[in-house]
Amino acid sequence: MHFFQRELQLRPKERGFHLVTDEILKAIPEISKLKTGQFQVFIKHTSASLTINENADPSVRVDFESHMNKMVPENASYYIHTYEGADDMPAHIKASLMGSSVQIPITNGKLNLGTWQGIYLCEHRDHGGARSVVVTVFGE
Repeated sequence: MHFFQRELQLRPKERGFHLVTDEILKAIPEISKLKTGQFQVFIKHTSASLTINENADPSVRVDFESHMNKMVPENASYYIHTYEGADDMPAHIKASLMGSSVQIPITNGKLNLGTWQGIYLCEHRDHGGARSVVVTVFGE
């Protein structure tokens, strides 16, 4: 069994949903050595998240952002945690709803994603900055 782990900074992105599969894969080429394994990505933030979804049509990512903003609006009168800006508390809620990690099987040295799947960074803040993720890979 082999284990590899790397922490990396994803480039700053504007608010929205962004494909980061290639950016993450470039940082951990060791997956090519594994016949069978697991690939985990964990984000070290409470106002951004990760998910897996369609990698082909960019309108899917636009619709995700629109829907999340309707589901979790800014400036809700019942928010108490407001001192970091109108986008902060909604960002925490969205991050919890979407999740802080993804796990993908590795088969024959590659991520075993579906044809139209990719890893999204879900940036829920207007000015989130660079985001730290920890990538852990293990297998044989």
